[in-house]
Amino acid sequence: MTLDAPVVHNLDPATGESSAVTKPNRLSIIDGDVHTAPSKLAELAPFLPQRWLEHMQTYGSRKRHGSSYEPYPKAAPRAMRRDAWPDEGGLPGSSLQLLQKQHLDHYGVDVGVMGPLGLSGQGEINLDLSAALASAINLWQLEVMAKPEPRLKASIVVPFEDAVASVREIERLGADPHIAQVFMLTRSMEPLGSRRYWPIYEAAQAYDLPVGFHVFGAGGHPYTGAGWPSYYIEEGAGHATSCQTVVTSLVMEGVFERFPKLRTVMIEGGFGWLPALTWRLDKLLDRMRDEVPHLTRRPSEYIREHIWLTTQPMEEPEQRAHLEETMEWIGWDRLLFASDYPHWDFDDPFRAFPASISDAHKRQILTANGKAVYRLG
Repeated sequence: MTLDAPVVHNLDPATGESSAVTKPNRLSIIDGDVHTAPSKLAELAPFLPQRWLEHMQTYGSRKRHGSSYEPYPKAAPRAMRRDAWPDEGGLPGSSLQLLQKQHLDHYGVDVGVMGPLGLSGQGEINLDLSAALASAINLWQLEVMAKPEPRLKASIVVPFEDAVASVREIERLGADPHIAQVFMLTRSMEPLGSRRYWPIYEAAQAYDLPVGFHVFGAGGHPYTGAGWPSYYIEEGAGHATSCQTVVTSLVMEGVFERFPKLRTVMIEGGFGWLPALTWRLDKLLDRMRDEVPHLTRRPSEYIREHIWLTTQPMEEPEQRAHLEETMEWIGWDRLLFASDYPHWDFDDPFRAFPASISDAHKRQILTANGKAVYRLG
């Protein structure tokens, strides 16, 4: 997607004649992580069977979560920008008009890929409720957000602990042109390369949809190897390790060997951790290759071919050259811009990248890679 280039008229001081000069187009922006959410349960009523609406009103949500704390700092309620709360009430990301004005229009975002959190059904202990909520949030995305606003693309939220229901949801919506990806979370009951999740990947590949793994989730397990963390900062840092678990599992369990056309995107977990993880996996394979005879290639090869990462939150080393070296190693064609709007630590597309990064590389990250991964024409 491009915009018409602005035309300006320069006056030639020698002849006094004006000449039209076309300025270069601005960089198109494909945002891989825009969070939308219904303000309240009642907004899902048109899409949620009455049985489950009454269930939620009576019994509420019961997720696989063993921690009693709210995983957001109190200084930023729900981790949201203060100016993103709609004047008419409701949650940030619930007002299409505010999202259009504050984000899509303000930054000239050509495509925003939605990542619904909250009332998504993911992590619910009751699997039937999980499937019903996931289906409802998908219809809400389409009818309330994506169809009225062509710049927004929906994600198929799947109740991924129930592979049968997840496949059913992908088959129901996978061919819809308003859909960009299948949407899962990084913290699950089992490592996400486990075969219980393989039917989801098979369906995603069949519909030529990437699978996005967004940080967070409620798998019932502590985020660390030794229990629940004491501080929010530990929670935040733990997203990178959760992403490493997902990548390791997908590669070593043979997901990419079994589904050679599958595209996956790690969302909101940063990317600086990937080089060291890749080196370690290659080294371990050299020592224990006989344990995983189903792998025909090195982990680095699977990673390079099947995994993309969003840029937010971007690592910020004191020496910016280190950031560019990391991005170079990962591959400029593997990084997708993401703002994480409307969270408090969202990335401004005009300020997110060091000035030293070339326009060609910015164009890859902001536009070309997203077009390729999400098949945006």
